[in-house]
Amino acid sequence: MTEEPTETLTQESIPDELVERPQWVCWRREQRDGKATKIPVVPGVGSFASSTDPETWADFETARDYLERGRADGIGFVFTEEDPIVGVDLDDCRDSESGDTDDDAQDIITRLDSYTEVSPSGTGYHVLIQGSLPEGRNRRGKIECYDTARFFTVTGDRVTGTPTAVSQRQDALEAIHREYIADEETSTQATDSPTDVTQRDETTPNTSLDDDTLLEKASSASNGEKFDRLWNGSTSGYDSNSEADMALCCLLAFWSGGDAAQMDQLFRQSGLIREKWDEVHYADGSTYGEKTIERAIERTAEFYEPRSAEQSETDTPTTDGDDADETRSRAYLVEKTRLLRERVNTLEATLDKRDERIEELEAEVARLTDADTAQTETSDVVDDDGHTEATDDEADSETSSLWGRTKRLLGTDAE
Repeated sequence: MTEEPTETLTQESIPDELVERPQWVCWRREQRDGKATKIPVVPGVGSFASSTDPETWADFETARDYLERGRADGIGFVFTEEDPIVGVDLDDCRDSESGDTDDDAQDIITRLDSYTEVSPSGTGYHVLIQGSLPEGRNRRGKIECYDTARFFTVTGDRVTGTPTAVSQRQDALEAIHREYIADEETSTQATDSPTDVTQRDETTPNTSLDDDTLLEKASSASNGEKFDRLWNGSTSGYDSNSEADMALCCLLAFWSGGDAAQMDQLFRQSGLIREKWDEVHYADGSTYGEKTIERAIERTAEFYEPRSAEQSETDTPTTDGDDADETRSRAYLVEKTRLLRERVNTLEATLDKRDERIEELEAEVARLTDADTAQTETSDVVDDDGHTEATDDEADSETSSLWGRTKRLLGTDAE
């Protein structure tokens, strides 16, 4: 994969779907806790910008001009609820020197088939599409998706072969979200009773089921028809072979208790096996099969755990009423698990936004302090006639608005 170098950002190098919207900010690179952070600033002014305050945004030309004046390190597009734009961020998937790309990132870029550019660091990609982000978590590992209250850095360094427009790709986005980001739903897993399920912890359990028993249980479960189709090599209902591979591996992860060796051994017996399984597709030397199994185990929240022989001998036989209670109990546990997972995802998103807000406010306070110091120094410089000289060509225009803006931010948004 190669890229088209872009010396300067021009209106022609950026898709019209972005240029026509007045949702642009500039950004500066600053160190926060020893890590480089991109701080959004108001184009043409330089004061702190917010991804939730339209008053701090500008049009594309204003942002680009401020960048070309050397007052910022880059520009960015802000996502809002009013626009149909979704950004897919692929981190640490590209060799900045050779341009070699990890298999997962290449798969996502190819399937989304929309405007794609190299990130400022040169080690990742930004894909912009038109669509609606599916519910649930919005990131996993090195893949993140955003559609509101965030800004995307824009470089104009478009990847050769990708469209110049921001295309409508809802179906592809949903498929990629299911395969790469979303948790494996509890509803895709079938068990005999609540005691046959164990929550995932730091070390996944091993069921100790032999291959034949595992296949028999998987085939006879309530989702056994789905398992059989995948086992026999059918990719019907999936957008790609890799998505079908992931679906089968998630089922194998559940029934094997996350035993990677057994999963690999079984997958090689399935109708989905192909030469790609043993090909190296990642910079760390991992094969496609190894990475698929790793991701399937990571996505699986629960694992099958059979009762021991000792438990079976001491269990009291259940009556029809007991069976009904047990069924209701299992339904309750499944629903409770789903609700808890949704709550965790919501809290994680809230914490991310709060952390970002804290960084933004800290940056604004630091900037105001510097501006105040500069203004004080300016007042001490006088010419031969006793008049005060300006030492910063932007001191008057910027400082006069900085205090008012920060007071408003701290008074209304700092909670």
